[in-house]
Amino acid sequence: MIKKASVSIFIFIIASFIVLIYQKLQFEKLDGLISPYKLQSNEVVVSPLTIDQIFRRDHENMDNTITLIATGDVMLGRVVNQKSIASNNFNWPFEKTSDLLKSVDITLVNLEGPITNDCKPTGSGMVFCADKRTIGGLAHSGIDIANIANNHIGNYGEKGEENTKGVLKSAGIIFSGAKETAYKEIDGIKFAFLGYNEIPPKDQGINWAVEENIAHDINIAKENASVVVVSFHWGVEYKDQPTKRQEALAHLAVDSGADLIIGNHPHWYQPIEVYKNKVIVYSHGNFIFDQMWSQRTREGVVGKYTFSGSNLVDVEFVPVVIENFGQPRLATEEEKNKILTHMEEESKKLEKSL
Repeated sequence: MIKKASVSIFIFIIASFIVLIYQKLQFEKLDGLISPYKLQSNEVVVSPLTIDQIFRRDHENMDNTITLIATGDVMLGRVVNQKSIASNNFNWPFEKTSDLLKSVDITLVNLEGPITNDCKPTGSGMVFCADKRTIGGLAHSGIDIANIANNHIGNYGEKGEENTKGVLKSAGIIFSGAKETAYKEIDGIKFAFLGYNEIPPKDQGINWAVEENIAHDINIAKENASVVVVSFHWGVEYKDQPTKRQEALAHLAVDSGADLIIGNHPHWYQPIEVYKNKVIVYSHGNFIFDQMWSQRTREGVVGKYTFSGSNLVDVEFVPVVIENFGQPRLATEEEKNKILTHMEEESKKLEKSL
């Protein structure tokens, strides 16, 4: 009788232990769905990001992390240039967003057009340039890196490109997309920045989107940095969805070792994709541009990408709306909800099509 009672007690203890283990596993599973990270003594333990988490979750400030901002297209020429010159205020395009741009560890822009000594101000046309004093606005707003691999950087020829590189260097702004990989180290974590253009004309001074070169460059960058960020100037203007070519290049970059893909050129924000646990943003839309002729060309998103070590643990999109031919402001709550809802819908549409 005593033996049977002992066996029963033993079975009860084992069963209770199994139930406790099961409940713990179920809780951790649920917790992982709610949040892509958990804090454990200063370490951010990563769970894979999903589209639902990126668009629906509250974004918390985390310790021991590094945050990168990436904007949409920054075009400081044409009417933007005219207004800056007329007011003698080259901070003007950034005035309503500079606090946001300066609030993080690294800020990356796609600089669409040269900054050159012999820029001829004009309010129209497809030849872009900005007055050399424009560099003051970029520096004042905390810009750290300018991707110059795009279809307008060569609008003033080789001289314009060299002038642009020179003024960027003079302001302490590094540039990507011009043959050499750019590196920046924050708190012991080294970031590599590469840029590629896919939109004609083909400029010899910048990186063209050739598959073998992309894979080769990323492989080398990955050997020298913890985080590899790749900017692409690609796609078709004024389209909600990326092309198959964009998808192929993005997947190639991730397969080669890229940790984050930053897309631009279409002038509309486009979907995001999570591919092999890496985030691809196909287009951020416009950030500073004089395209006031439609609501969509006036809208864009600023991406905030937070890393713990080499792991991307949080993504937040801050919508902006352009006013007065080139000055973005933070979107109102109503505008923000509309933009993010549309971006999420297009992202889920893309996800279903893949």
